Amino acid sequence: MSHDGVGPRAISRSAAFLTAGALAVSVLAGCSSDDEASRPLAGQDIAATTRDQVADGGTLHWAVDALPETLNSFQADADTGTNRIAQAVLPSMFRIDANGSPVSNADYLESAKVIETEPRQVVLYKLNQQAVWSDGREIGAADFAAQWRALSGKDTAYWTARNAGYDRIEKIERGANDLEVRVTFNRPYADWKALFSPLYPKDIMGTPDAFNDGARRELPVTAGPFRLDKVDTKAKDIVLNRNPRWWGQPAKLSELVLRAVPRDQRATAMANGTVDLADIDPADVERINLAAQGSGGAPVLGSGRTSAKQLRSWALAHGLPAKELPEGTTKLREKITTYLREQTALRDIEVRKSLEPSYTQLALNGSGGPLADERVRRAVARAIDRKELAKAVLGPLGLPAEPVGSHLALSGQPAYTDGSGSLGTQDATEAQALLGDAGWVRGGPVKEQKPDKAAGAQAESEGGQDGAYVVGEDDDKAPRSDDGADSEAAPQDDEEGGAADRQDDGEDAKSPPKGDGEDSKDPGDLAERQGAGETGGEGARPAAQEGGRYTDQHPPQGGAPGAYAPRGTAAPAAVSGPFAKDGKALSLRFVVPSGAGSESLRTVADRIARMLDKVGIGTEISKVPDEGYFKDHIASGQFDLALYSWPSSAFPATDARPIYAKPLPAADGSVNVEQNYTRVGTDQVDQLFDQAVATLDEGESRSLIRKADSRIWAAAGSLPLYQRPQLTAVRKNLVNAGSFGFQTPVYEDLGFLKKGAQAPPRPSAS
Repeated sequence: MSHDGVGPRAISRSAAFLTAGALAVSVLAGCSSDDEASRPLAGQDIAATTRDQVADGGTLHWAVDALPETLNSFQADADTGTNRIAQAVLPSMFRIDANGSPVSNADYLESAKVIETEPRQVVLYKLNQQAVWSDGREIGAADFAAQWRALSGKDTAYWTARNAGYDRIEKIERGANDLEVRVTFNRPYADWKALFSPLYPKDIMGTPDAFNDGARRELPVTAGPFRLDKVDTKAKDIVLNRNPRWWGQPAKLSELVLRAVPRDQRATAMANGTVDLADIDPADVERINLAAQGSGGAPVLGSGRTSAKQLRSWALAHGLPAKELPEGTTKLREKITTYLREQTALRDIEVRKSLEPSYTQLALNGSGGPLADERVRRAVARAIDRKELAKAVLGPLGLPAEPVGSHLALSGQPAYTDGSGSLGTQDATEAQALLGDAGWVRGGPVKEQKPDKAAGAQAESEGGQDGAYVVGEDDDKAPRSDDGADSEAAPQDDEEGGAADRQDDGEDAKSPPKGDGEDSKDPGDLAERQGAGETGGEGARPAAQEGGRYTDQHPPQGGAPGAYAPRGTAAPAAVSGPFAKDGKALSLRFVVPSGAGSESLRTVADRIARMLDKVGIGTEISKVPDEGYFKDHIASGQFDLALYSWPSSAFPATDARPIYAKPLPAADGSVNVEQNYTRVGTDQVDQLFDQAVATLDEGESRSLIRKADSRIWAAAGSLPLYQRPQLTAVRKNLVNAGSFGFQTPVYEDLGFLKKGAQAPPRPSAS
């Protein structure tokens, strides 16, 4: 999970707690077209080129956010850099293809399949006979067994972040020869292809000390197209070079250097040649596109006739951040001269774009307050136009602007189907009817209350630079955005772009009273009340509206039939204002990060807040420091509404379960939410996950996942919004690199075009 630049690492087969489920549930009508294959909304953009057109040699500098704290992918502080290194230097039995599905990796496997299901599931791996570690030893059963023992969870001396799947293994043994590995499970495990990717050598997995400490900064034994050469903390580089014992297609590059470069410095790094490949924000996309068009009319810099005011206006018009502009004519000229020199260099750079295998969601905290009532959560969800948000974020970037239809898969993946019909489409009338059913009254009386200090006050005390404002009450201070100007691009990082907020720093705002959630119901039982009678499609109604209690028509207006008013009497005013109950206005705390890299989320939050305001749901937007956004607010439950992202997974039965598992009380009296930060879950969803992970029939497992997704939609704990844009700045002669989409990079094919070779054509716009 991540948001703009902060938050925990993106999960890749995250920690999960799996139990066998036995109860069956009915099929939900929201799961339509189960067998209809979808396709990725956007393809790869990597300048795919055959190896014969790629030069031998060269060094690729690839920007990362920071040097990884560990080189062990199974530790809690592993990050994207950790996983990137593991992909380049370690075996993976399966890799992810362009559709987000696992495929056998022929460099390590001749085959892998389930050979027995009774009395136990047995998987037989037949290894590539050429596969060896960099010390010359064959990859074999001893490595598989060491990794299983380390990750099984039975030995607490190993500081592991996850044991999902490994805890289901009963034994690992040598097969008919040294190239065969038999893995026997004590319980059926559908996601067995997720295991042993990556595979570490027994030297690292064999002892707790080697696992916990030895692999944090060193990987002396590897088995990929590259090997780890050095970790240079001073230069903030990790250097990989060719593995001389690699048996597959040799790496085209001589060296691959992962270089820590902050996002706000990446355009400059690309211009001065210190980086060749970097994920970037929309502002840098605009700058690179501007460079391709020329300087754009530079001011007169040498004659002294251009005033500081004119220089400043030119700089702002060309995208230079106001906070970076120095005072005085001379320094401004120097700044603009440097900028123009960089713009010339950026003509050798292009932007390759696709969609990331992750999506941004709106989280609704159901642990207390108004959102503990499922009807209020559903009302919030029905008030939001997801299509408009997707269009605002992705449209300006030329990417497909489709809202995400599943919590558990993305378009193109086998498990994907649009399950949003279980909730229903945007409908203000339905949203207001749901609130009425929950006891809230539009324009109801509100008693004077003391300000709620839970989120807003904490934001101020923690140094939130913009504090809080109340949508509707503080509109003169709120960040405003025009529909055509919210150019956006995307807990991984939501660099979705968008106009920066223009709220004055330090300006105090009123905190509206919160609802007491008097009619709240146990969030663990909420979605279960939906039963099997829900209907899918755009006209689906929530259970709260079944039985004819509400219709799509407006209730009749005026007094008794036949009554009339004298000529000239004004018509009664329509009821407006926020909903209220028991003297308290319906107001939700919307927590967003305040950092410079999080403008996009604040822009999206502002749009959502205005959508809610139109139906009478108030919001107080509280801006909090990036460093505390996840730990102090999301993980601790100090929010009503929040925006963050989850990566998709090729193994949703394993990876998604902890995100949607029903919170359970722990022995110490606390509540174990795992990764379900919305605190909304049901027994039925848990049972569906348990059944899906224990079903070896792939079609049946996918069907169960789709049913689970429909239940998650019905519970309205989270609202998928849009797939995040993937924007990559790439040196034009670099090929087989860029925006990879779902697919695992083929590291041995990365490289630079041979002299005289023609660059491949760019993919057509979607």
